[in-house]
Amino acid sequence: MKITRISAYRVELPMREGSYSWAGHSFAAFDSTVVKVETDAGIDGFGEVCPLGPAYLAAYAEGARAAIAKLAPALIGEDPRHIERVYHRMDRNLKGHGYAKSALDMACWDILGKATGLPLYALLGGKFSERIKLFKVICKAEPEVMAAKVAEYRAAGYGHFQMKVGGRAAMDIARIRQVAAALQDGETLTADANTGWLLHDAMRVARAVRDVDLYLEQPCLSYDECVSLRRHTDHPVILDECMDSLEMIMRGHRDRAMDVVNLKIMRMGGISRLRQARDLCARLGITMAIEDAWGGEIVTAAIAHLSQSAPPGFHFQSSAFTDYNTVHTADSGAVISGGFMSAGDAPGLGITPRMETLGEAAFQTVPESHSSTS
Repeated sequence: MKITRISAYRVELPMREGSYSWAGHSFAAFDSTVVKVETDAGIDGFGEVCPLGPAYLAAYAEGARAAIAKLAPALIGEDPRHIERVYHRMDRNLKGHGYAKSALDMACWDILGKATGLPLYALLGGKFSERIKLFKVICKAEPEVMAAKVAEYRAAGYGHFQMKVGGRAAMDIARIRQVAAALQDGETLTADANTGWLLHDAMRVARAVRDVDLYLEQPCLSYDECVSLRRHTDHPVILDECMDSLEMIMRGHRDRAMDVVNLKIMRMGGISRLRQARDLCARLGITMAIEDAWGGEIVTAAIAHLSQSAPPGFHFQSSAFTDYNTVHTADSGAVISGGFMSAGDAPGLGITPRMETLGEAAFQTVPESHSSTS
């Protein structure tokens, strides 16, 4: 089996609630890139990458498409089932830019599943759970507005809530207290600053809400600042944005920097690299949230397969982006109901792309433009 064509599609994903707001950022829509990898065996695979705007991580939508266009010629003629070989070829032709490689890697896993007749979770080690817990994001707003969202999302079946903070300390303290007061027994709350606090503000917030049962997620920009806060608080800490490699996960484990690690597909560099991180965390005894920066049905399906193949007890929570978008790029490979998600049993990711939504390809790479770089 050989890759014969690679196409990329640009899709705008508008927010169902009008906007998505977190520490210093707010977007009404996100720019997603869907990749289609075609083969001479008539099997196509799909992948997706959707950076959360240009200033969240070292990734942006136009950069993803430019990098995919750079990588695609070198992959024509490769066997997509040989996933590590494909990844090695990508690394040889473009240093870094793991977020762009993520979409191509995802498409190759989709092809491998279709070629073997197996759902992705089977290829990733097997299904350990029949369904996974989802969290619902409460976007940053006035405290009373955020608190009112708890009842709304609870009615939809959610029991895990991730509230966005990372602004002025006094306001964030008020936000946390009002949202926490709206919780019921057994519900879980995370205050996610998305790197938005300076260390002194993070210290103030942690001290002021010491009596509140919640997780603190990525309070500060740097790893060292987060470690400093971890040593001054009794709250369990989730590290997210600074956990971008196996080396950082091992460093965090050694330094006792976190109680939970948030693994994102595009930030790790794709399904292949997140699978390695998942297995490392399980071996080290680190609980995981498994998700991505953003996306539609394709990314959501990948999250479901990766999460359900996590060993028992090590999965904390995940996200399902189809709950947030008004545009749908595929018939989903995941079933979402009552605050839980499960992967389907169809081969590969299990998604059926809506080509009428994807529209015209932003670009295509065919054998005539095949690079000779080895």
